[in-house]
Amino acid sequence: MCNLEKRGRVYILTLLGDGDHRFNPSTIDAISAALKEVQDSPDAGALVTTNQGRYFSNGLDLQWISQNPDAHLSTIRIKFENLLASFIRLRVPTIAAICGHAAAGGFIVALAHDYRFMRGDRSVLYMSELDIGMKLPRSLMAVIRSKLLPGTLRDVVLGARKFSAQMALEGGIVDSVYADSPQTLEAAVSEAQKLAGRGWKKEIYSELRLGAFPGVLEELDAHRDPYLFPVSSKL
Repeated sequence: MCNLEKRGRVYILTLLGDGDHRFNPSTIDAISAALKEVQDSPDAGALVTTNQGRYFSNGLDLQWISQNPDAHLSTIRIKFENLLASFIRLRVPTIAAICGHAAAGGFIVALAHDYRFMRGDRSVLYMSELDIGMKLPRSLMAVIRSKLLPGTLRDVVLGARKFSAQMALEGGIVDSVYADSPQTLEAAVSEAQKLAGRGWKKEIYSELRLGAFPGVLEELDAHRDPYLFPVSSKL
């Protein structure tokens, strides 16, 4: 499901395999355990999250949800919101090295990082909820809104626009673009090493992040809005 590797003070979390890395309880538990290891490590200086295969992540596991929509939507809501909160609570800088498509929940996980580096070819960012008929609850909208410029937010949420890497760079969604997956990961790890080398106090970094994006963690922790199963799908 995922692998956690340590290079110096930088941890690299890799979503394994050639699948589309959908989020269900098993995958979320595996990622959450890796994040806890980073959080508990006194030597951790930064985190890079990346992927194998064509997808960074295609979002929630709709097939798993469809097996028992009422029960599974309630379960996945809490687990996914807790996962996003875990990324935001990390006391070290975080970089998403997006080496493939990131859609819906996968896009939101990327946004939960402090920085986003993206592969320039064969990678698209896409918030599919409008196209598949699925509501975005307040908690997830809070994460999206905290990281996107107003015009980009409109195109992402209300236009269901598919952003190439260059479009994402121009729209301020990602910080930099690279030719392929190895270059993307190499650049992300290099930047993470620089950030880790600054020697910042973890508690101060965490508090400043929460202050920079007020209310996001509170929305995720509140578990307010239910998720609604899609009424149609173009996937």
